[in-house]
Amino acid sequence: MKRTREIEKGSEIKSAIEELSMLIKLKPTGDNHDKTTVHIPTRPFIYVCNLVIQVLDKIGPTMTVLRQDIDQNIQKEADEGGARKGASCSKASVWLARSLDFTVALLERLVADPGQEMEKLVEESYNITLKPWHGWISSAAYKVALKLMPDNKTLIDLLMPKDETYDTLKEDVQTLISLLVPFLEEIHSVLILYGLDRLKST
Repeated sequence: MKRTREIEKGSEIKSAIEELSMLIKLKPTGDNHDKTTVHIPTRPFIYVCNLVIQVLDKIGPTMTVLRQDIDQNIQKEADEGGARKGASCSKASVWLARSLDFTVALLERLVADPGQEMEKLVEESYNITLKPWHGWISSAAYKVALKLMPDNKTLIDLLMPKDETYDTLKEDVQTLISLLVPFLEEIHSVLILYGLDRLKST
């Protein structure tokens, strides 16, 4: 599915909602409880992940490390080696899922408490999603990035499409989360099944 349209300023969340809604329609129906089989169309899901990168870009240089991590995971292809090797597609999938977990946690906190300091929202989201799996190098990079956080109003203004209200943004974020979380749960169930959920970085 080739994408040629331009994403208007502040419309990344709406575009992600649209793509996830299409993904749901493409997924097979029925009572298939085989956790070894994940029915997620790859190209549309990768496009959604790229939209999430654009959302992270709104936070500015603070999220550069995470953004690059997601971007590399999206672009990475499977090597001939085992799944646990550093450049493998399986490891990339683990970190992509965790990065999306972080994004969901951050957006949830942002709309639940828009008055809270951005640094605190990011730190809370990081602590429950990425910190348990980061080694000292990744943790140190995060601590430096945390000092460059924009304020909440700036981020909300950047996320909000022109001529729309905060209430509309909040509704869009909640819709995005409700659509994205089931896909993440499905991915995590397979990672657990194959013993890939405990991988850590350096």
